[in-house]
Amino acid sequence: MKARILLVNNIKLSINASVSEAFSIAKKKISKLGISLHDADFSVYKKSVDARNNKDILFVYSICAKVYVKDGIEIKNSDITLLCDEDIPEIKMGDEKLYSSPMVVGTGPCGLFCALLLAEYGFKPIVLERGDCVENRKKAVEKFIENQILDVNTNIQFGAGGAGTFSDGKLVTRINDPLTNYVLRRLCEFGAPDEIRYLSKPHVGTDILSVVVDNILKRIVELGGQILYNTVYITSKTQNGIKYAVTSKGDIPYGALVLAVGHSARDTYNTLISEGYDVVAKSFSVGMRIEHLREDIDKALYGDFYGHPALGHGEYNLSFNTKVRGVYTFCMCPGGEVVAAASEDGGVVVNGMSYHSRDGRNSNSAVACTVFKEDYGLTPVKAIEFQRNIEKLAYKAGGGNYSAPIITVGDFMSDRLSTLPSKILPTYMRGKNINLASPCTYLPEFVCKNIKDGIRAFDRKIKGFASPYAVLTGAETRTSSPVRIMRDNSTRLAIGKDYIYPCGEGAGYAGGITSAAIDGLKTAIALISRFKI
Repeated sequence: MKARILLVNNIKLSINASVSEAFSIAKKKISKLGISLHDADFSVYKKSVDARNNKDILFVYSICAKVYVKDGIEIKNSDITLLCDEDIPEIKMGDEKLYSSPMVVGTGPCGLFCALLLAEYGFKPIVLERGDCVENRKKAVEKFIENQILDVNTNIQFGAGGAGTFSDGKLVTRINDPLTNYVLRRLCEFGAPDEIRYLSKPHVGTDILSVVVDNILKRIVELGGQILYNTVYITSKTQNGIKYAVTSKGDIPYGALVLAVGHSARDTYNTLISEGYDVVAKSFSVGMRIEHLREDIDKALYGDFYGHPALGHGEYNLSFNTKVRGVYTFCMCPGGEVVAAASEDGGVVVNGMSYHSRDGRNSNSAVACTVFKEDYGLTPVKAIEFQRNIEKLAYKAGGGNYSAPIITVGDFMSDRLSTLPSKILPTYMRGKNINLASPCTYLPEFVCKNIKDGIRAFDRKIKGFASPYAVLTGAETRTSSPVRIMRDNSTRLAIGKDYIYPCGEGAGYAGGITSAAIDGLKTAIALISRFKI
């Protein structure tokens, strides 16, 4: 008898129904295929909320069934599919000698998963991180909030775990890759809640994610790897046939170099551009963070089911297309806060964060507008400068000292500036460092115009989204990397550069924790397949 994994999809039940009812329906559907359920094992593969009709909210299940069969399976039900293995296939090690340890620059999800897999195959990677460890990173962030003293290398963007450590820890990805479930399983092994393996919109929360990051880093060290904190990668060189990374702590030899630098490593981008790497500009988005009362969002989404214990806090993902460009919500944080995410002196950047419980008073998300290459001048240098200029203008609009410029939605939509937040209070720096200012003082006019149109459209989808009491805080500029470091699709090597592997969100090949982790895994597989220890 051979084990087969079946996925039974599209099982819709009342939110008051038990999971055993979903198992029962799955069993009936499989039995109709003539497949024996002897010794079968059932588990929840995915669970989502269908709240399109908030008078009749449903849970939608996908049930995983492990069954045993003698021969192949003929499936004549569109709701049942064979599930691929969620593990990484065994990798055959290459035959090219690696004379020094591979080096991974960056400890975001891409760098972490790349280094972890390399370590598990015995490669003992050297991992460089410009920022500090999780514990010291928390202290640096707290110091910035309390005293507005910014550490440009250890902050919400830089440090152990990358930008994702101080976020909602959302694991939703738009890519359909079999490694997605592998990433989720490994995160659970290192401390994430098991529910992320089956919830359709899984999240970890910054309080738990910081523990997960620390555990992964400790495992890399246990397997012989090294983690070098407070070590800034500057460039690479070859001397007497030996390849070196030039860092803020001296030259360090490496065998192969993985650049998983994250989307805010502008100094690295500029170095690569000046050294002749094939770096191209790309489209991205900029905008603001919008805050509503969590209770109001929950009520708008769940209607009569508001407060039901089986439902989490309300989430949304909204988009609106004009004739030219798109406006969308991004990184929605139920019960979260708007965080000060600056990484350069004299710039204001915001992002969203929430803890696992998501029980804060406000919910927030980015409201961002597409920026095309033609908007800033087509080159990667101008792309970086476009972002930086917005951040500097936001710093000025906020009054300096990293205060954030804010405005109520009512004032923004009416082109005035007269109303202090009242019903909905800003959470940026705990409400201490804010200043009334029009977004038009730091965002391009086309961004403001399109965001206004987007807010009106979103209000038609979620009643109260355009509430005049809602608060907008700017500037949100780090939605994605403004550039892409070009690489060969098959080898994953930087174009024209042997032994150097750009990957992850910073290299322009991912858009979130899960997709970045997958890109790191695939880069590690490329190295393992090429080299031997």
